[in-house]
Amino acid sequence: MTEIFFLPGAGASASFWQPVAQKLGRPHRLFSWPGLGAEPADPKVKGLDDLVTRVLAEIQEPVDLVAQSMGGLVALRVALAAPEKVRRLVLAVTSGGVPMDDLLAEDWRIDYFTTFPQAARWIGSVYEDLSARLGQVRMPILLLWGDADPVSPVAVGQRLYSLLPDARLEIIPGGGHDLACTHVADVAEHIRCHLVAPA
Repeated sequence: MTEIFFLPGAGASASFWQPVAQKLGRPHRLFSWPGLGAEPADPKVKGLDDLVTRVLAEIQEPVDLVAQSMGGLVALRVALAAPEKVRRLVLAVTSGGVPMDDLLAEDWRIDYFTTFPQAARWIGSVYEDLSARLGQVRMPILLLWGDADPVSPVAVGQRLYSLLPDARLEIIPGGGHDLACTHVADVAEHIRCHLVAPA
């Protein structure tokens, strides 16, 4: 059975995806991001490239990537760098490397650094536009969005849906940016269906 790698957002805790992982009951690995959120820093982690490198180094056989928010950007970077290592993708409430300035996305940085004052400052300046490359991401992708997320509004998911060749968008009523924690059963069921569906 294909292993699932769960990638959190900038909150960085491996526990973020734990309830969903337990519900799925599949072999999995829960990642955390050193220096982000409340996670201890690692001098080797100085930016997003280092997170991508860490994930790539852990993949021995093709995996399924399930990622939230900033983790979705990491997941897409991994899929672009080594498509043979990724079987399927699940991207939840992420920028996914598309510009959001015109999509009414709320700026998350003030609240983030208030909550996590020790977090590495580089996270506040991460910006990548992968729009022109997303057509190269050919594996099946589930886009999971909540209709009550001001940080990554549904319009962001719709833009990703328009750019990714093999994507499906599911919108969870009442879901916010932490929908994987507040809507565990719904999120887990959508992921389960996606991972077992015929290619």
